[in-house]
Amino acid sequence: MKSKLSNTHSYSPLNQIIIFCLLLFVCSCSETAKQKNGDSYSGKLYEYNENSKPQWSSFENINGEKGKGGMENNGAKGHPYDYINAGESKLLLDVRGSGIINRIWMTINDRSPEMLRSLKLEMFWDNEEKPAVAVPLGDFFGTGLGKTAIFHNTFFANPEGRSFNCFIPMPFRKAAKIKITNESGKKLNNLFFDVDFQLTEWKDSYMYFHTYWSRDTATTLAKDFELLPGVNGKGRFLGVNIGINANPLYKDSWWGEGEVKMYLDGDKEFPTIVGTGTEDYIGTAWGQGQFFNDYSGCLVADDKNIQWAYYRYHVPDPVFFEKECRVTIQQIGGSMKKDVLAMQKAKVPLIPVTIDSEKGFIPLYKKDSTVSLDDPSLPDGWTNFYRSDDVSATAYFYLNSPSSGLAALQPVGQRISNMQAKP
Repeated sequence: MKSKLSNTHSYSPLNQIIIFCLLLFVCSCSETAKQKNGDSYSGKLYEYNENSKPQWSSFENINGEKGKGGMENNGAKGHPYDYINAGESKLLLDVRGSGIINRIWMTINDRSPEMLRSLKLEMFWDNEEKPAVAVPLGDFFGTGLGKTAIFHNTFFANPEGRSFNCFIPMPFRKAAKIKITNESGKKLNNLFFDVDFQLTEWKDSYMYFHTYWSRDTATTLAKDFELLPGVNGKGRFLGVNIGINANPLYKDSWWGEGEVKMYLDGDKEFPTIVGTGTEDYIGTAWGQGQFFNDYSGCLVADDKNIQWAYYRYHVPDPVFFEKECRVTIQQIGGSMKKDVLAMQKAKVPLIPVTIDSEKGFIPLYKKDSTVSLDDPSLPDGWTNFYRSDDVSATAYFYLNSPSSGLAALQPVGQRISNMQAKP
């Protein structure tokens, strides 16, 4: 074994030159990809940009007005945070002109799941009355289920589990407004934030940033959960973070066999893009533990409390659409046939879908009838089945319009239902 390893890693001078050239090519491609994928600052670090005017909005200087920062205490620390009473809103940004928001940082003293779901974050572009972004605060910053986690990726970061960072570029042509509303029943004592933006010229190729959040506490059997309902226009689907409170009726069976589907530009019954499974979608396999990478990860993997929160961002693999886009995920789980049969006999809500056996992958699903797994002709094996769970998700996308036709954010009661501060 030792000699084989030694031979494997012994390279001729020619091979070393080839490997060196390949590494240079990969590094070059990586840098090119960063430029193409829309970094907030597209120029080189040492280049001066006369069209960019940097401004930061915080409670020390709302809207980052020229020469007006830190005035409240004669230049000393005077207004680093503010409170939000129950039912009250605070404007974090309200500016006119064209520009790009490059970074949003925020922290609050109450980071319970209930508060993170009760705080509503809204963003309005170009004086539109309907927000392009309307989402629970915690879910917006990349972690579902009203949880916090230590992580960083290409869009979001939470360095020590106590703060929230967003690095998604958000261009606006005429105006930008960001508002946060406390829809909980109690006062939030401490809100710190800054919104870092630059006033710069609008380009015709720019698009507006949008989100869509939704929750279904009991998904319908055989009906895919809509991560992003149909939107019309030209745009780009950036990705999604998803949270699941798995249904205890299914015991310790696996919940994540569902495939992501993307219906693009005229797709009807069947999509153009379809995945192979939930953990496959975020780049892992054979289960789903806790991890984070630039473009995919699972920030909550809690077998005890049967909760998972995971994400996938389509930066190196852009998903553009010219006319329309809709994204769904199947609600399918799996276990060995004997376990699924026992649940079926106990009248747990499920519909068998497939059996993976020595005889191959056997389809079982029919829209007009349900297969009984006690059929003696059916082989043993891993059995996938439609199931019903508590699922929520935040979808991120760009659109060539400052507003979309999507439904309003669900009421706070639905957002916080059955949420507990579980360890």
